[in-house]
Amino acid sequence: MERQFEVLTMGRVGVDVYPRQIGVGLEDVTLFGKFLGGSATNVAVAAARHGRRSAVITKVGADPFGRFVRKALTGYGVSDRFLGESADLPTPVTFCEIFPPDDFPLYFYRAPKAPDLDLTPGELDFDAIRAADVFWVTVTGLSQEPSRTATLAALEARGRRGVTVLDLDYRPMFWISRDEARYWVGEALGQVTVTAGNLDECETAVGLRDPREAAKALRGKGVSLAVVKQGPRGVLAVDDDGAVEVPPVPVEVVNGLGAGDAFGGALCHGLLSGWDTRRAIEFANAAGAHVAGELSCADAMPTEAQVLAKLAEATRV
Repeated sequence: MERQFEVLTMGRVGVDVYPRQIGVGLEDVTLFGKFLGGSATNVAVAAARHGRRSAVITKVGADPFGRFVRKALTGYGVSDRFLGESADLPTPVTFCEIFPPDDFPLYFYRAPKAPDLDLTPGELDFDAIRAADVFWVTVTGLSQEPSRTATLAALEARGRRGVTVLDLDYRPMFWISRDEARYWVGEALGQVTVTAGNLDECETAVGLRDPREAAKALRGKGVSLAVVKQGPRGVLAVDDDGAVEVPPVPVEVVNGLGAGDAFGGALCHGLLSGWDTRRAIEFANAAGAHVAGELSCADAMPTEAQVLAKLAEATRV
C-alpha cells in the first residue's frame, strides 16, 4: 500500500472552550473562544503545519460540535478519512482557566463516555496504520474499553514499523488509579519505538521520576528513543547514541496547554526529516515554547519558519 499518510495519530478529540479573560475564574468569565482540541488531534494538526500529510483516527458525536471538528480538521489540512461518528455519544467539550505562568486547570466534559474512547478494532484501517511513516497513540486511549483493545490491536498490527510513538499523556481523571495506568502503559511499551512524556507521566509509566533513570527504564522496555520533558530544566532525550539535553526556550507563557502537542508534531517532522536527535529535540522544544506563548492549541501550532524564528530569538537572548 502506498504510504498515504506521513503522520497518523489515534486518540482524543474534542472542542476546547477557553476564556478570553486571563487570570479570571470560570465563574466570572463572560468571553470564550472555541477551538479544536485533544492531544492526538493537536499532534496531527501540528504535523500538518510542517507540511506533513496527516490524519487522526478518532470519533465525534452526531452534533454541531462534531461538525465543527470535521470542518476544523480539514481546514488545518488534516484528513478526516478516519473521523468516525457516534450516534448516541456527544462530542466532548473541555474548559480551562488561565492563570499564567503555570496554573491552567482543565475541566473535561466527556460523560457518559467520549466517542474517542468508544473506538473498536472493527473501525480501524490496519493497512493505513501499518503504512504510515509515523503512528502516534496516547495513554488516554488505554484508559477505557473498547478504546484500550483498539489501541493495543493497532499497535500489534503496526508491529513497531517505522516510527511508532506512545505519548505518555497521563490524565489522572481518566483512570481509576495510577497503578492501573502503569499496568496498561506497560502492555503498550513493548510495541513502540518512541515515548514522550513529562516527569509525572514517566513516573506513571515506569515508576521512576529521575529523568535519566526513567529514560533508561523506558529503553529497557524496547523503546529506541525516550524523550523526558523536565519543565524548567529543558528536555532529555536518550537513544542508541546516548543522551542529549536541551535547555528550555524562554517564553512569556500565556497558556501552557497544547505546548506538548506542538512538541509532538514538531518531533514527528524532525524524525521524518532525518535530523539527528539534538536538532529534532531543539526544534520540537521551540515549537512547544511558541504555543505556550499563545492562547489556543490547534490554532497556534507553528509552521517550520515560525519555529526557526523562535530558535533564532532564543539564541539572541
